[in-house]
Amino acid sequence: SGKYLSVKYRVKCPLKVNSRLRQRLYVNYLLCFFQLFLDDTKVKNFITCFKDKQFLVFFFKQLRRNVTSRYPEFPYVSLCGRERNFVRCDDLPIVFTHLLASEPELLSYCGGGEHLAIPFQPQKLYMPENGRLYHPAPPRSGPVGLVKSSLAFELSPHFEYEGGGPESGPPTYFHWKGQRYHLTNELAQYIPAVTEKEPLG
Repeated sequence: SGKYLSVKYRVKCPLKVNSRLRQRLYVNYLLCFFQLFLDDTKVKNFITCFKDKQFLVFFFKQLRRNVTSRYPEFPYVSLCGRERNFVRCDDLPIVFTHLLASEPELLSYCGGGEHLAIPFQPQKLYMPENGRLYHPAPPRSGPVGLVKSSLAFELSPHFEYEGGGPESGPPTYFHWKGQRYHLTNELAQYIPAVTEKEPLG
């Protein structure tokens, strides 16, 4: 798949138990579309990934920035009791997958349905020149998450471009439920600048 579809996570572990802290450190691997695997799994597909929804909800609810001095190359960590899952990814660890029909509208992430969801904020959608679509993420694991390509495609007709089309630059307005939202682009500070638009895959 192209870069737009590829969101990879690695959870690092030295494969040992820290006897002093009595902590277990696990190695897992999370491949595009938030599928979680043990890192040494040779064939990574839907059959071999973790599919227990309760576990995935817990894993992502515990996901946060790694502010410890351990494994600084892994910017995120998920705390599961005495287990420590150190995580890194190609883009961002939070991937929004569905817009839930609720009141208020909720944006669901990482396959958790209503158990992993935050309020949808249309005015804060951000689409830089790399062609990806972003939305604010839960504060603990944020501040920004990636919108899955299929959902971004569904939302794309609602954008308004000042120059008339996507080739004119990033969108300036978003039309939703009878309202015209001026895009704040406040997430720009968290997204590295790029010189070329990345392929959608």
